[in-house]
Amino acid sequence: MNKSKYVAALAVVLVGGSLAYLASQSVAAPGASSAKAEIGQVVPNFTLKDVYGKSFSLSDFKDKTVVLQWFNVGCPAINGCDERKVMAETYAKYAEKGVIWLAVDSTAGADAEKNRIYAAQKGLQFPILMDPDGKVGHMFGAASTPHMFVIDKAGKLVYTGAIDDNKQGDNEDPKSYVGAALDATLAGKAVDTPRTKSYGCGVKYARKARSGS
Repeated sequence: MNKSKYVAALAVVLVGGSLAYLASQSVAAPGASSAKAEIGQVVPNFTLKDVYGKSFSLSDFKDKTVVLQWFNVGCPAINGCDERKVMAETYAKYAEKGVIWLAVDSTAGADAEKNRIYAAQKGLQFPILMDPDGKVGHMFGAASTPHMFVIDKAGKLVYTGAIDDNKQGDNEDPKSYVGAALDATLAGKAVDTPRTKSYGCGVKYARKARSGS
């Protein structure tokens, strides 16, 4: 092979390799994310705005235990929990111990104003974050409202599942799975039951987010 043919062949190889690399680094489709929150692993950082337009990042709460609650004002399961003051009372109990509670609304077309009104009516004191494209919801695998997640002070996911064992709302003495997870985590112990099945309404993700998951 003469020198000119060798140079041409080398150029083809280099260009092909460059294109393959760029393809592997391409931006994911809307709603898709390679980062996933997994039990026992550090949760990827995220940033969302609340119903007043204030930005919240998970990294803002370094060295804090964090509870995430998936939220939808149109969900009967959410309404039932809030009628029974489940979220408000659990939040108040653990806020005194430094726990951060954030609600996340990944509902397609969710309205911040409706969420503000609902929070005022139900006496909810924790922020409600808007996740309109569903990226954070998909990162966590949030399947229902309410789907609950507990993140320890090291930033690791230690619990995912239901708020309690009172799916029907008729248990007079329900077991709080989130409470048990928080008690263990705050005491520096492993969570006995790190995963339960969440109940409630399916998260109504936007079409783009759904197709990208």
